[in-house]
Parts: sequence; structure tokens; C-alpha cells
Amino acid sequence: MVAAAMSRTFISLLFVAGLFVGMVLLLELGRRLGRRRQGRDEEGARAGLGAVEGAVFALMGLLIAFTFSGAATRFDSRRQLIVEEANAIGTAWLRIDLLSPAIQPELRDLFRRYLDTRLSVYQKLPDLQAAHAELARANALQGEIWTRAVAASQQAATPMVAQVFPALNQMFDIATTRTMAAQIHPPEIIFIMLGVLALVCSLLAGYAMAAAKSRSWIHVIGFALILAGTVYVILDLEFPRFGLIRIDATDRVLLELRESMK
Repeated sequence: MVAAAMSRTFISLLFVAGLFVGMVLLLELGRRLGRRRQGRDEEGARAGLGAVEGAVFALMGLLIAFTFSGAATRFDSRRQLIVEEANAIGTAWLRIDLLSPAIQPELRDLFRRYLDTRLSVYQKLPDLQAAHAELARANALQGEIWTRAVAASQQAATPMVAQVFPALNQMFDIATTRTMAAQIHPPEIIFIMLGVLALVCSLLAGYAMAAAKSRSWIHVIGFALILAGTVYVILDLEFPRFGLIRIDATDRVLLELRESMK
């Protein structure tokens, strides 16, 4: 149902909002702990902390770079797969001309219905239940298209007719590839670790701010906002059909192909 599907977006927003609040609180907690430590031992309050902070912040930077790079790569790959599917369907559509004229109208109608259903699979998102129903219809249409093509090839078994089947195979394969690509994401532990490291870095950053007589809200809010915003962008790139970063514009190539199927 839609509510269940929307929970992914809600969880992402809740996670990022909680991360932002938690970072602000830990920055303040770290500052207070630092002030208390300085009151007891002003000379040794910062002794040996540079190496620890450097290691933790370096690990944080590495993890952000790793997750952001992976999310951006998968985002570009999904866009490329849309173009590849449009090319595969377009090629198969043209090769229908190699079949018997008697079966072409029926097969072309199946192609139109198939492309409409493939578009609906992703247009229905974030309603996962509806998207899965459209995916099942698309798979059923694949079977019908294949059956009609085999029947046509048996009526006129020529080398030219045989060229239809590689195009159909490619069209069906790219649909499966797109389905699997939409489900490939880093393990959840990666995002949990990213959040935990952001909180730990906030605590250490707050501790380092203890030397100042008054807190700098610009640095506190800016630090938390930038890190939380970065995490949100990573999550949005991972799920480009749910959040603010959308992949829908690339569907235009499939829509243009559908318009050309007269």
C-alpha cells in the first residue's frame, strides 16, 4: 500500500532529522565535558586528543566518500539502464517488420501494451504494491510476445526472421537488469555506521570547542546541518524514485519511444 511505500521516505527524513538534533546535542555535551575537564586539568585537557580526533574524522570522511561515490554511481547506472531499455525495445520494434505481415498488427499492439506497462511500473512508485502488480503484467506480456514471435517464425522460418529473437532477448534481459538494479543498495549497517560516526564526531568537535569562552552557534548549527544534509543527499541518491532527487526525467526517452509507436 502507499502508506507502507512512503515509509521509506519518512524513515529517511526521520533519520536525518534525528541525526541533526543528535549532533547539536552532542556538540553541546562535548563542549560541557571539555569545560569540566579543563576546570580540573587545564594543561592536560587536550593532551593526546589530536591523534584520536584525526583518526575518527578521517574515517568519517572516508565513509562519506565511499557511500556518496557508490550512490552517485548507482544513480548514473540506473539512468543509463533506462536508455538501454529504450534502445532494446526500439530495436525489437523495428525487427517486427521481418515477420509475417499477418501477425505484425497483433504483435505491435502487444509491444505498445508492454511499454505502457513498463512505464507504469516506475510511475506507480512509491506505491510498491501497485508497482509489483504492473511488473507482473509486464512479465506476462513478455510471455505473450515471445509466444507470438515463435509462432510467426514457425510459419516462415528464414534467417531474417531469426534476427527477431536476439532483440527480444535483449529487451527482456534489460527489464530484469533494471529491476535488480533498483534493489541494489549498501547494507543498512553502512548507514547506521555513518550516523554513529557523525554523532561521535560531533561529540569530539564539541569537546574541542571547550576552549572558547562562549559557544559559536554558527559553527554548531553549520557543522550539524552540513553533515546531516550530506547524509540526506546520499539516501536520496540511493532511492531516486522516492525523495527530492528524482530519476523520472530520464523516463522521457521511453515516453518518446511510445509516442513513435503509431
